[in-house]
Amino acid sequence: MTGYDLINLIFLAIAVFVFFRLRSVLGKRTGNERPPHDPYSRNPLERRKDDEEGARQADSRDDNVIRLPGSDRQDEPHEDAPRPAYAPEGSPLANGLAQVELADRTFTPESFLDGAGKAHEMIVTAFASADRTTLRQLLDDDVFKDFEAAIEDREMEGRSLEQSYVGLSSADITAAELDGSRARVTVRFVSQMISALRAANGDVVEGSPEAVRQVVDVWTFERDTKSRDPNWKLVATGGN
Repeated sequence: MTGYDLINLIFLAIAVFVFFRLRSVLGKRTGNERPPHDPYSRNPLERRKDDEEGARQADSRDDNVIRLPGSDRQDEPHEDAPRPAYAPEGSPLANGLAQVELADRTFTPESFLDGAGKAHEMIVTAFASADRTTLRQLLDDDVFKDFEAAIEDREMEGRSLEQSYVGLSSADITAAELDGSRARVTVRFVSQMISALRAANGDVVEGSPEAVRQVVDVWTFERDTKSRDPNWKLVATGGN
């Protein structure tokens, strides 16, 4: 045997020795080994169990949540739910207001009276100053014609109306009705004013430029509840 063959034999023996050592340490495959664990891979049964457990935990968390009013549809008022009564229940006024409220969801007696009080002052002031533009916006055609006729008579005679709106003492709804889609609400105004009608020469022919007097007006306002125009117009005037 040559020296070269002896060296090859020694390397072969070393290789066999290393192979058997690795086999004893690492073992050999039997076909029953489990695959490496993937924490993000679950079988359907495991996923279902986890989903059920998650649902139970979510229900437990929901039991500790305070739901705010209006957070779901059960908290929304029914469309026929009654609103706070402005008039005694069952009275003609209460029934009339209920009809108007159902036809116009933006209507409440309180908000209507707030607007009506402002309109009362604007109309009285516009009439005294002969402001036809403002009156045309706030009055219906028939009432505007009556106001304009009174203004024209005053102007033809050379008279002038001096008027100061001191304040509104009270405003109360006395009647309400719904005629088709047209809502009508009547208000009794009690106001304080200073007014004096002067002749062409400046003499006071009616009223006083200094005395405060109480004026009672009973006005009826109307609007079409199907119209996009939210404004009410004065359709009838009276006193006491």
